[in-house]
Amino acid sequence: MILEGIDISWLGHDCFKIKFNKLIYFDPFQIKEDEPADIIFISHEHFDHCSKDDLQKISNEHTIIVMIPDAQSKISGIKFGKLILVEPNKKYIVNGLEFETIPAYNINKYRSPGIHFHPKQDERVGFIININGKIIFHAGDTDFTPEIKNLKNIDIAFIPISGTYVMTAEEAADAVNSFKPKIAIPMHYGAIVGNEKDAERFKELSKVEVVILEKE
Repeated sequence: MILEGIDISWLGHDCFKIKFNKLIYFDPFQIKEDEPADIIFISHEHFDHCSKDDLQKISNEHTIIVMIPDAQSKISGIKFGKLILVEPNKKYIVNGLEFETIPAYNINKYRSPGIHFHPKQDERVGFIININGKIIFHAGDTDFTPEIKNLKNIDIAFIPISGTYVMTAEEAADAVNSFKPKIAIPMHYGAIVGNEKDAERFKELSKVEVVILEKE
């Protein structure tokens, strides 16, 4: 699908493929064999975001992998060109592509009493990427945080909506209603937790344009 002049495909869960003058992917998981990436963005180390089997399907000796330090142990033996390690609240330029990182963490989702699935101190990230002047936000695994509320001038936002480990559909709608991207696209459903009903609920409650992509 062409959105804001950018070719975007949803490959399931949190994985998106974006084609412009470069080819980038976010968080490949359970994908088919595909075109080799120029850049792969990995939000964090969990198996459904940093999958060695899936990275091997889209990585070659020219591919740049961008990830947090805690994920790098997962990519041993993968053929790639360069590794860029990132942390929250930083700006980067990689292969001519400008992007910044935003913290991705839980506020009210717990694996056990007092222990979040994604604690803030683990420094997992979302990505804000400038593609030909269009700003794309991939939230990673997160709740509706103050950092998300303070976002501005986002053209396209990829937002998790399944609940359990991330925002519920209702929380995700509150999030996009606060920072008002031009287009919001739901993710993080249909593989681990969440389903199409969550995506439809998110669309129903959102006051911005929501596009529900078919999995490719």
